[in-house]
Amino acid sequence: MTVTATPTSTQGHGHGKDVLHELNPLHRELRRAVPDVYLGFGALHQAAFAPGALDARTKELIALAIGVVEGCDGCIASHAQAAAKAGASKQEAAEAIGVTFLMKGGPATIHGPRAYDAFCEFADALA
Repeated sequence: MTVTATPTSTQGHGHGKDVLHELNPLHRELRRAVPDVYLGFGALHQAAFAPGALDARTKELIALAIGVVEGCDGCIASHAQAAAKAGASKQEAAEAIGVTFLMKGGPATIHGPRAYDAFCEFADALA
């Protein structure tokens, strides 16, 4: 079965909510096909973000930065939203993204602004 998804938000910037809206039906379809894989990934996600020496805000900023380095728009949108919900500031997001420039170079200067735009979209929605 082919699932065609189109962004539903006309207010979005294209890097945050629009990406999540596009991916949600695709995830649902694949989850139906491989539910145990999604359950395993969900358990891994819970373990990785469980309280520990690093708080959820810091872990989400790390994940956001990795999303930039990997050029993963879905990762960027998901972790930008989660970092904003965890209380990260725009400056913290900007600095985490800035580190990606050092580690990834030019490609991060493309995905970094997208990540910052997505973060600001979610942070502004929470304000």
